[in-house]
Parts: sequence; C-alpha cells; structure tokens
Amino acid sequence: MTAEELQSGHIFLLDKPLDWTSFQAVNKMKYKLKREFNLPKKFKIGHAGTLDPRATGLLIVCTGKFTKKIPEIQDAPKEYWTEIKIGVQTESYDTEKPEILHQDFSNVTESDMHNALEKFLGEIEQKPPVFSAIKIDGERAYNLARAGEEVEMKSRKTIIHYIKDVEINFPLISFIVGCSKGTYIRSLAHDIGQEIGVGAYLTQLRRTKIGDYNVEDATDLYLNNDFRFNKD
Repeated sequence: MTAEELQSGHIFLLDKPLDWTSFQAVNKMKYKLKREFNLPKKFKIGHAGTLDPRATGLLIVCTGKFTKKIPEIQDAPKEYWTEIKIGVQTESYDTEKPEILHQDFSNVTESDMHNALEKFLGEIEQKPPVFSAIKIDGERAYNLARAGEEVEMKSRKTIIHYIKDVEINFPLISFIVGCSKGTYIRSLAHDIGQEIGVGAYLTQLRRTKIGDYNVEDATDLYLNNDFRFNKD
C-alpha cells in the first residue's frame, strides 16, 4: 500500500470493538495512516454507517477518492446478530442505561415470541431512540436526553427484510435480522417488548454485513497501537 493508493481510494473493513465510537475508530486510523504514510493534513477518510458504542462488528472505512462511495455503501441493506432481554427495559433501549420497569414474563411462550417477531417483517414504522445521534434543531438527540430535556422523536419508515436463526433461552432471545438503511435495532428490541407486553431491551448487537461486505473479512488490527501498515 502506498500514499498514492490511499489517496486514490481504499476500503478498509474494520471489526469495531465494544465501547468504541465509530468516530474514534476512524480518527485512530486517520492518525496512523497520516503518520506512517506522511499524508497531507486534508487527507480524506470516513466511515459508511455509524455503529453505536455498545455494538460491535463491521465498520467500513473509505479513504481518498473512495469517500465518494460512502452514500452508496450506506444505502445498502444491513445484517445484524441481535440479542434482546425480555421482562425489563432501559431508557436507552440498550445496556448504556440501567434496567428499569421489570415485569413478569412467565406467561410468554416460545410461540408468542415467534409470532411477535413475524409482525415486524416488511415495512414498519419505527421511532428512533432518544439516545441517538439524530439531530433535533441542530443538537444531537442524545445530548438533549442526557441533559434531561424532553425529546420527541418522529416515526420513520424502515424495512425488516428477514428475521432468522431465532434462539430462545428466556429471558434472552437472539436472532439475525436483515434490514434497510436507517433501522434502529435498539428500537426494534424495544418495540418487540411492547408487542409481547412485558418490555425488552437490546443486550448485544453485532453488525455482520453491509451489502456484499462481510464482517468475516474484517479485522481490528488497524486499531491496535502496535500495528504497522504494509507499505509494499
């Protein structure tokens, strides 16, 4: 890899670790690339689709002229391995906030869960979580929520292409979900909990695919402090 190749355009597939923001991952790569290849200050680099800090998995990073491909990649369908916990909720719909609103789920059957999941297939209306990066009047929703302000999130249409490989081990349910751009799996977890009447939140999330790109081809080496790029 050379500086010229990086500026002409390259796509990196990262396996984002837990508790890293997508912004942190890109900044780490940008710092390493600029240092090791003596790249200009205005070297272009960006990611194609944000992953929440509490999620892991595929993060696509584009450099140079390939940053123009970012909108096209972002528009591609996504796939996630998902785990939810029923009978309890959190304000953030994931593990960022503590558990609240515990409810008895002893009457929920495996059949109930499968029926509930099927109701979310196809085009659905979904409200993004208040703890999200969506901007409201120029401010990130999560900043407003953390400041204790009331945040009204508008519903949006999204598509759930499939839900498969469902495993039920109450109170935990895991599955693979394929969805369109803009789908919040945290909101899906919350809405499933409302559908079965006992609440639920997202305990684990791993992005496995974006279009034809697969997390099996990704690496986290580029984020390690001792990693050096091959300049051959």
